[in-house]
Parts: sequence; structure tokens; C-alpha cells
Amino acid sequence: MQTEVQKLNEQLFDHNYTGEIDPYELFDKWLVLASEKEPMANALTLATVDADGMPNARVLLLKGRTSEGFVIYTNKQSKKGDELGQNPKAALGFFWKSLNWQVRIRGNAVPVSSETADAYFQSRPRGSRIGAHASEQSQPLANRQVLMDRVAQFEKQFGEDVPRPEHWSGYTIEPVEIEFWCDGEFRLHDRVRFTRENSNQPWTRKRLFP
Repeated sequence: MQTEVQKLNEQLFDHNYTGEIDPYELFDKWLVLASEKEPMANALTLATVDADGMPNARVLLLKGRTSEGFVIYTNKQSKKGDELGQNPKAALGFFWKSLNWQVRIRGNAVPVSSETADAYFQSRPRGSRIGAHASEQSQPLANRQVLMDRVAQFEKQFGEDVPRPEHWSGYTIEPVEIEFWCDGEFRLHDRVRFTRENSNQPWTRKRLFP
């Protein structure tokens, strides 16, 4: 994998290379290589903005990569869910210290289908499914015992068959911009950005100053 990725990177950063490069394929290969070197390589920073334009950022996990984009899940009544509902645009940031590489993504947040959310929710451990009901995410909590009491309540209510709550679902971040960044000596990094206005258009590739 490392040799294959190295060849792709040479093409990516070669201004004379005119062949087609699929940023999705490149991301997938970077992620596989990073996963061989460090745990939780699918961790990402999600950035959103609230109604006043104030940004928020937090770390969560990538749960899928489809032909449309990058899939994440959340409580839609949480702060990030509320912000994505009001302004359905987001930025994602991946950084892999083992490689000193990062990927930056910006795009539109599109809700996944109920069927997709149901299927993923049922793949989660039972404790995580109970937690999705018990946690009023981002709301004030008097103490941890209140949370644990709610966990016990829903464990008793549902038993083993825990349904997906309506407020819990996912989003596909459909990118209009994907940037690949490799650390360089003396901060002379290699950066290439792919852009397009929508998924029906081909990607445009440009190299950037570090």
C-alpha cells in the first residue's frame, strides 16, 4: 500500500502530470495507509457555524465514504445537529501524525435516508444505542447520576431491541473542495486542492503555496 500511495502522491504533486486523479480514491488509500500506522485513523474534526456565524469544531468519527461523500452520524438535537439543520454546510479535517499528512474537506451536509440511518444504528453496540436515547446531547446535566438513571430507564424500556430515535441520524458531507497536504521541510509543504461546484462536474486540480 505504501508504494502504491507514494506513486499516487508523486502524480498528485507533479505539475507536469496531466492524467486524471480521483480525490475519493486517493483519500481512501491515504486512510488505509494511516489505519495501518495509528488507531482511530477515521477520527476527524467537524466544523459548523451557528445562526450568528460563530464557528464550532469537535472531533468525531467518519462512518462511511460513499460515491456522494463522507458520512457522519449525530443526535440532530445536539449543537452540531442544530447548526447543520440551520446551515447545512460543513468542513472536515483529518490529520495523521504518523504520516504528517492532512486532508481538508468542505461541502454541503445532506441527511442520509431513514433506511441508511436505521441500518447503521442497528450495527452499533447495544450500549451505544441505549446512550442515543439517554443522552440529551449538548443540554445542561445536573450530575452524572441523572444520565445513568436515564440509561437504566431505557435499558428497562427496550430490553435487547433498541430502536433508532427519530432525532438520531446521519449526514453525508458532499464535498465541493478537497485538499491534500503533506508536511515539508522548513514548512515548505505540498498542497493540492480539488474543487467543483457540484457532483455533476469534473474536479479541477490546483497546487497551492504552502
